[in-house]
Amino acid sequence: MTDAATEYRYNRLTWAELDEAIGLQKVVLLPTGSTEQHGRHLPLDVDVFLCEEVCLEVGRRAPDRVLVLPPIAYGLNRHHIDFPGTIHIEPEVFIAFCVNITKSVAYHGFEKIFVVNGHGSNQPLIDLVARKTVLETESLCFAAGYFNFLLEAFEGVRESEVTAHADEFETSLYLHLAPDRVQMDKAAKGDDRMGKYVSSDSTSPDVRFNAYWGRWTELGVHGDPRVATAEKGKIIFEAAVEGMIEAIDEIKAWPIEDRRDMHTHPTQKGIRW
Repeated sequence: MTDAATEYRYNRLTWAELDEAIGLQKVVLLPTGSTEQHGRHLPLDVDVFLCEEVCLEVGRRAPDRVLVLPPIAYGLNRHHIDFPGTIHIEPEVFIAFCVNITKSVAYHGFEKIFVVNGHGSNQPLIDLVARKTVLETESLCFAAGYFNFLLEAFEGVRESEVTAHADEFETSLYLHLAPDRVQMDKAAKGDDRMGKYVSSDSTSPDVRFNAYWGRWTELGVHGDPRVATAEKGKIIFEAAVEGMIEAIDEIKAWPIEDRRDMHTHPTQKGIRW
């Protein structure tokens, strides 16, 4: 028999057990990623696989306060579409789909939802998903990339200059989690086009811009995966998991405060946003 207090996988619960989990007010995690090219050495599932694995490990270590939803395996990816296999979802479709999920979770009575991202181009979209959920429900919804919690640890072990795509960071993490699926003999370094203010892969701190990758690379890599190791992957995996658990504890304790209307004159109640 499944125990709602110890099961951290949303879909492994029956509806009756899920009802118990609502009473425990677990934080519900929604992993989001993509299905896109990651060079010749990594599979298409990099972003969703790494994100889900971090979330599931968080659940294993904190099952009393976490429920992990099945992941969203697709995202905004048209810039990678010149490479075979990449799947692209239009941003408005992605946002609407995810908000339908978070609103469903809120409808059932969960008060805290955490959208966790594993794909850089989804970041502005999950921010909007979280904001729309807060504005359209009585629950609180938070958003972050799992990689936010490991960057400090990565600085201590990195050997390459660029952290971007199919690089030292992602390859190391994949080597730690599933080394049999990494083809290190095909790993090669790749760089984007860099100017003073602009870069082809939005890595410039000054101006945001992202071109079709088929315009500037035949490899599909931005960074240097050749220096990746499973040992580095273990270090950053632990940092991501531990950091997320700290964030979840803060989220779980965050108060849902009453709103106060500051108007002294009547407002138009019939307006629908």
